[in-house]
Amino acid sequence: MSVAIDIIVTAPCWDQQAGLDELTQSTVRECVAQTAAPLAPDCELSVNFTDDATIRELNAQWRGIDKPTNVLSFETPGPLARRMALGDIVIAHETVAREAAEQDKSFEAHLTHLLIHGFLHLIGYDHQTPREAEEMEALERRIAAALGLNDPYEGSEPVAEASSKGKSNGDV
Repeated sequence: MSVAIDIIVTAPCWDQQAGLDELTQSTVRECVAQTAAPLAPDCELSVNFTDDATIRELNAQWRGIDKPTNVLSFETPGPLARRMALGDIVIAHETVAREAAEQDKSFEAHLTHLLIHGFLHLIGYDHQTPREAEEMEALERRIAAALGLNDPYEGSEPVAEASSKGKSNGDV
């Protein structure tokens, strides 16, 4: 089984980001390897690397939140095993850069985590309840470790704790 990835760069702020294609490809490959998701053979997804202005518009339109966020996922409806198109992941450069600096992480490590997070949403994972968040975060940690990254939630409040306090705003 293979997952074709349509990489779309819609903002010039991503132009200086070397290795974007390989980072995206390797992250999605590892996500597929680490999940037991019953994906359709030869399915595809798109990743749109954009800016804060664009993701803010999407966030307002689809979630009713008029501010930029780090990642949005738009899952294609239908049974996972029959979906040829998994959906779309949208990532905002400025927010990724700001959060990486705030969390003392490399841009690439934070971007990889957001790709993992976005992919998991496309295959049905969510973090609306503490139980869902714990399951999703455990899988994110496992995939990150397989890619040689540190725990993406180290030093920050995990989504599971924020969700149980009613603080989840869609940001990872």
